[in-house]
Amino acid sequence: MTIVLAASVHQNGLTAVRPRGVHDAEAIAAIAARCLLDELETWPKPGLVSHVDAGSHSDMDAGTFRCSAAAIQPYFHALAEAGAEGCGMTRLRIIGLEAEAAMFGATAGINTHRGAIFGLGLLCAAAGAAASGRTDCSTPLGAAVAQLWGRDILDRPALRNSHGGKACRRYGAGGARSEAAQGFPSVYTVGLPELYRGALLAPGDTEAARVQACFALIATVQDTNLLHRGGLSGLSYAQRTARGFLDDGGVGMPDWRQRANVVHQSFVTRRLSPGGSADLLAMSLFAQACDSEAASSRMRYDWSAIPSSCTRLLRSLSDEAL
Repeated sequence: MTIVLAASVHQNGLTAVRPRGVHDAEAIAAIAARCLLDELETWPKPGLVSHVDAGSHSDMDAGTFRCSAAAIQPYFHALAEAGAEGCGMTRLRIIGLEAEAAMFGATAGINTHRGAIFGLGLLCAAAGAAASGRTDCSTPLGAAVAQLWGRDILDRPALRNSHGGKACRRYGAGGARSEAAQGFPSVYTVGLPELYRGALLAPGDTEAARVQACFALIATVQDTNLLHRGGLSGLSYAQRTARGFLDDGGVGMPDWRQRANVVHQSFVTRRLSPGGSADLLAMSLFAQACDSEAASSRMRYDWSAIPSSCTRLLRSLSDEAL
C-alpha cells in the first residue's frame, strides 16, 4: 500500500508543489489564470457557475468567467512583479483596482472575480517575492502574505459598497481581509488537505478532488457571499448540507456526482452562491501548484515534506486501506 500511495501522491501533483521552472511573473500569472479556469470547470459546485450551468446566477455564465480570467491575467503578472520588487500594499492595491477595472470592462460590469483578484493576487505577489529570494522558498505562500502585508491588509476598512463588506459589518464576519491577514488558514487547513483527500478517494479524477475541496470549504468557511444572499439561516443551511455530503463519504461514494448535484440544485432553489468558497478553491489549487519549492525537491515519497495536516490524513487513509 505504501508504494501505491506514494505513486498516487506523485500522480496528483504532490511531488511538484512549486514547479522548478516557475521563477518568473509570467509563469506565476499563467498558473493563477489556469487555477481560475480549473475552478470554473468543476461540477457540481453548489450554487456556483461552472462549464455545465450558471448555478444560482442569471447575469453570468462560464463565458463571462473565461473573459474575466483572461482580462485579469496581466494584473496577476504585475502583482507577481511587484512582490518580486518588494512593493508594499499601496502598490498592490493600485494594481488590484486596475485589475477590477479590467474585469468590469470585460464583463460589462459584472463582478466575477473581485475576491480572487484580492486573494489570488496576494498569493501571486508572495510567489514573486519567493522567486526573487525576498522570502524563504520553504515558507508557504499564505504565511508569506501574512508576514509581508498582514498588518497593512487590515489597515483599511472593507469596501462599503461590496457584498462582502456589508456582510462583515452586519454579521461580524471576518471576511476576505481577515483570511488574508492570517495567511489564508482556510486554504492550508481545509482546501489543500481536502484536495489530497479527494485525490485518494477518487484516484485519477482531478475534478472529484476539486469537488471534495469545494464542499469542505463551504462546510467550514463563514462565507460572506452566503451571508449576503441568505443571511445566517442561508449560511447554516449551506454548511450543514455540505457537511452531510462529506460525512456520507464525499467523492468516495459511487454516486457522488448525482448526490452532489442534488445539493447543487438545492442551493440554486434557494439562490445561494458560496462565492468566497469558490475563490478559496482557486487559491488552494494555486497553493498546490506553486507552494514551497523546497518541499518539491524532497517530497518524493518523503512523508516529512508533506504539511502535517496532510500527513495525518494520508497516514490514516493508508492505515484504513491496510
